[in-house]
Amino acid sequence: MNVTYYGHACFAVEIAGKHLLFDPFITPNPLAKAIDINKIHADFILVSHGHDDHMMDAIAIAKRTNGLVVANFEVAEWLEKQGAPRVHSINPGGSYDLGVATVKSVLAIHSSSLPDGSYGGCPSGFVVESGEGNFYYSGDTALTYDMKLIGEATKLKFAALCIGNNFTMGFDDAVRAAKFIQCNEILGVHYDTFPPIKTDHAKAHEKFKASGRTLHLMQIGETRSL
Repeated sequence: MNVTYYGHACFAVEIAGKHLLFDPFITPNPLAKAIDINKIHADFILVSHGHDDHMMDAIAIAKRTNGLVVANFEVAEWLEKQGAPRVHSINPGGSYDLGVATVKSVLAIHSSSLPDGSYGGCPSGFVVESGEGNFYYSGDTALTYDMKLIGEATKLKFAALCIGNNFTMGFDDAVRAAKFIQCNEILGVHYDTFPPIKTDHAKAHEKFKASGRTLHLMQIGETRSL
């Protein structure tokens, strides 16, 4: 399946001609200044939590594309009030059929507040299962033993794991997470955007290679088949 990276923790996956866009934070990101959000396809927009660096472009993209926003209850309610035309709320443990894929909300250990300071509900990651393969997006999280449950239940083609440290797990814990979920192809996300999450790419690649896994650190705007 084709994966396009838009910087920070934002990426899109194409499944059966439909586009799943995760955590759209593009226009405020100086590293993604070459990306025009008006050219991004989004049949579904999945938001892991309420922090602005994961949803600042969600409303604009949802209005333009009429894409369905999938997020936890508090985030979905807030985005609907801000003008997102189609939303569906889902909390950890629950799953929802998108037609081309099924998405399940899973636990992430992080904080969550909305741009206006209101409560953002429980942060989450997503496990997506489809006829073209399955993948896991960790969202912003610490390493958790619960990740083993994902590896036991779902055979993954790839996983998008945060690696930037400071606000989330770093690449050392991401290697352990990859072992827990039994996945060899890892897309690194949530790194380099801000000084506290600046990441040593060479060391990160070395850590994953030593564990027998491949870390993909994609260029912003790049598309790869994973």
